[in-house]
Order: sequence, then structure tokens, then C-alpha cells
Amino acid sequence: MQDKYVFVTGGVVSGLGKGITAASLGRLLKARGYSVTMQKFDPYINIDPGTMNPIQHGEVFVTDDGTETDLDLGHYERFIDESLDRRANVTTGKVYWSVLQRERRGDYGGGTVQVIPHITNEIKSRFYRGDGCEQPKVAIIEVGGTVGDIESQPFIESIRQFQVDVGFENVALIHVTLIPYLHASEELKTKPTQASVRELMSLGLRPNIIVCRSEMELPEDVKDKIALFCNVPKKNVIQNLNVPTVYAAPLAMEEEQLAQRVLEVLHLEDREPDLGEWQNMVDRFLHPKKSVTITLVGKYVSLHDAYISVVEALKHGGIPYDTSVNIHWLSSEDITEENVAQLLAGSDGLIVPGGFGHRGIEGMLTAIKYAREHALPFLGICLGMQLAIVEYARDILGYTDANSTEQDPETSHPLIHIMPDKDGVTDIGGTLRLGAYPCVLEEGSLAREIYGCDRISERHRHRYEVNNYYREELQNAGMRLSGLSPDGRIVEMAELPEHPFFIGTQAHPEFKSRPNAPHPLFRSFIGAAVKYSEQK
Repeated sequence: MQDKYVFVTGGVVSGLGKGITAASLGRLLKARGYSVTMQKFDPYINIDPGTMNPIQHGEVFVTDDGTETDLDLGHYERFIDESLDRRANVTTGKVYWSVLQRERRGDYGGGTVQVIPHITNEIKSRFYRGDGCEQPKVAIIEVGGTVGDIESQPFIESIRQFQVDVGFENVALIHVTLIPYLHASEELKTKPTQASVRELMSLGLRPNIIVCRSEMELPEDVKDKIALFCNVPKKNVIQNLNVPTVYAAPLAMEEEQLAQRVLEVLHLEDREPDLGEWQNMVDRFLHPKKSVTITLVGKYVSLHDAYISVVEALKHGGIPYDTSVNIHWLSSEDITEENVAQLLAGSDGLIVPGGFGHRGIEGMLTAIKYAREHALPFLGICLGMQLAIVEYARDILGYTDANSTEQDPETSHPLIHIMPDKDGVTDIGGTLRLGAYPCVLEEGSLAREIYGCDRISERHRHRYEVNNYYREELQNAGMRLSGLSPDGRIVEMAELPEHPFFIGTQAHPEFKSRPNAPHPLFRSFIGAAVKYSEQK
């Protein structure tokens, strides 16, 4: 059996949940014993989202191999519990960059370089190909944007050609559309879906399955109309209603028989799914016995997608304790020494996630100081760890102007400075310390206790690090630098032994957390928050 391919496109409007639909299908196929991989093809011309503003694009997700990707890959990994790589996210920018490099080398023999066949061939070459495993995989490939967008047309054309290349029996097309409800006439409207499918068919693709996003149940006559006008069997018109948590989406799609319909199109055997563990996780998530409030202090709190993996990891951390995690979003620019106690009064824990630039830094430092002095559980991620060290140096070491050279290049006490191999690098795209790196944990430390081993690997995205000149002073003053790179050069984790829970990591552990396997740091952080709440 050869590899099979499922392409997921969207119509009518963006933001319908193509990524969650694709990820849900991945979970359902894995539950049936099939090997699954996932890809996201994005039409934007950026090489990757690494240089894009989080307010525009949301979080930048990082894979083990150091690829900066779209945030949908985070959903993919969390749902199918697989680590993806550089092949999983392809942009128009990457495609054109590759073609132009070949043209410069003369690979096209002086011929005219065109969208067809050169761009489409490059796109097709990036659709998943077998990686040598004996068991073929089902590759689920999401196309960003909506059908009809000018920038997505080469991707649609590539899928049309690819069907012919690998055989129609090896490809399934899922089209996700909106079925709006008009309150004035009290009707569900199918015309937007009809128009979207018509547009798709005009480009040479006929969907096998239509997933209808709707706020309410689709009556049978609505399904009949969609099936008739969109040229699909009625059983392949699937409703996708809102669910209380994204992790319930696979269970809802199982009830709608999404996986069965896909397997039928691909001529694969349907198998009894093993969804017991996932169902149990969702039940515990939806029926907590207690709750805690975690304050997230950041610069992009108006757009929650900027911290989506952090938020999901916090929620995962509450599941083992049957605890719901309420996020208190707090802009660091609003925090002052005068109001910090009031702003954090109802919190059971404080988290300061990663970020760049100088805006809002003083507010983060003020919040960290409060958590340190009031035994409030604290978790610092990347920038959060760096600022915890800066705050400690200011208040405990007495270096009142201590800072990171990112925020103040002229500081006389640069507790955080640029990594030597990044100094002088002018390009900002793809030049950070990216991907998975090992870390050795100190025996007897909280970090060692949390992870349960002495050597770990976490994903990174940074270009600044702790200045080793100050390491001895920090340790003599009571801070434990509990995690180091194997060569001892880079501080990876820091903690305060006298504090109930005060720990920072240079890494981004949120990228490796799963709903059915919470990351140890987040699980322990929420555990500390639960204890703090009970003691209050």
C-alpha cells in the first residue's frame, strides 16, 4: 500500500477551524492504528512566520529541528502526539525562494521559469513523501486561506495535478465551509457553501467531503441541498458544531463519522478506534473539581493566539489535578509598583512567557518581584527567566541598573547579553538559537525533581543568554542555576530554593506539552498553584 493524502481546504471565510478539523482527523486515524503525518501550506510570501508580528500572525511554533512554523502545527502535534519537522510547514516564500535559487544556478537550462510547471512542481515535491518506514502514512495537508484567494491558486492547481500523479484513489479532498444562520429570517443559508464549492470546482477540484461549520444542527433538508448542489453524497456532508473545548472536536467528528468517510474515499479499512484515553482526558477537562487563576503577564494580551501554546500547556497542567485553569490576562504596560498587589491579588500563580523588545519590561519585572517576595508560584519562560535574573540582580545584588542588553545596550550590569555567535548578525529571520537542545539538571534541584531525570531536551527560540560573568554572584546570593548546557556554557534553568515554586527556563517547554501528557514543568506549576490556592 502506498501513502495516502487528505487535503483540507477552506471556503467562505478564514478562521473556520480547518486546522482543528485536520488535527481531529489525525487523532481519529491514529486511534484506528494508522500512521499519520501532517503539513500546513501557507500562501503568504514570508519565508516563515519568524519575522511576523504576533499581533498579526499569532504565535510562532518551533519544531525540534529548529523550524519556525505556523501555530496550527502546535495543534497538529498536540492532537496526533507526534513531533513534526521542517517538511510540515511550507510557505509561498519558501517555494519561490527555492525555484529562484535553481534559476540562478541555471538548473532550468535557460528556459522561461513559470508558475506552471515550475512553481507547481516545487509545491508538489513538498507534499509528503514516504520516509522509508515500512508502514505507509496518511498525510493530512491543510491549505491556508480560502479558495478563491489569488495567492492560494498555485496550491490548488498543484493538488489538481497531484491527484493525477498519485491516483485519485489515493487522495481525499475535504472542504470546510461556513453555514451562516440569519436571525432575521431564521434560516441556515447554504448559498455561501455552494458558491465556495463552485469556485473550487472551477479550479479543477471536486471535494469528496464537505465539513460544515455551523452554530446549530443542520436539518436533513439542508444536507440534501448541499449534497445536491455540491455534487457529494449526503453522508459526506458533515456538520461541525461548536464544542466546549477544542479537544472535544475529535469526539464530535467521530460521532459525525468523519474518519469513516475519509477511509472510504481512500479505499482503506475502517477499524474500531481506541479513544478511551482521549475521552477520559476530555471528561476530566470538562468536569473539574476545583479551579485556579494564573496571571499571564505579557505584551500581546489583546491577541491570545500570541501565547496559544502557553495557554494550552497551562490547561494541560490542570487535568491531572481535576482543576480548571482560568487565565487572567494582564498587560505588562499596566503594571506599576503602586498597583501590582491589587492586580495580582486574586492570582494563584504568575507566568511570564517569551517575547522580544523593550516595551512593557518594567511591568514584568515588577510582577516578578511581587511573586518572589510573596511566595506566589512563578514560572518564567525564555524572556521570563531572563527577567527573573535581572530582577534578582537589581533587588538582591543591588545592581539597580541591571538589565538585558536587548532592553538597555548601555547598562553597566548586563546580566543578560547576546550570545557570542549571534553578535553582529543583522538578518532577523531564522538566526535565533532554534530547535531542541540538551540540558543537564543539577542533582537535588527542583528542576531535577520535576523532570525525574538528569538530562532533558527542550525547544528554544532566543538570541540572548545569561551573562556567565555574573553566575557566581547569583549563586552566592541564593539563586540556583539548576540547568546548564552539557558544556556548562549556557544557563538553561534557574530557581530559588527557598521559594515554594519559583523557576525559569530558557527553553519553550510549552511546545512539547500534550493534553494527554502534560509537560512536567506546567503540571508541577499548576500543582503549586493548587496548593497555594488551598492555603489561601
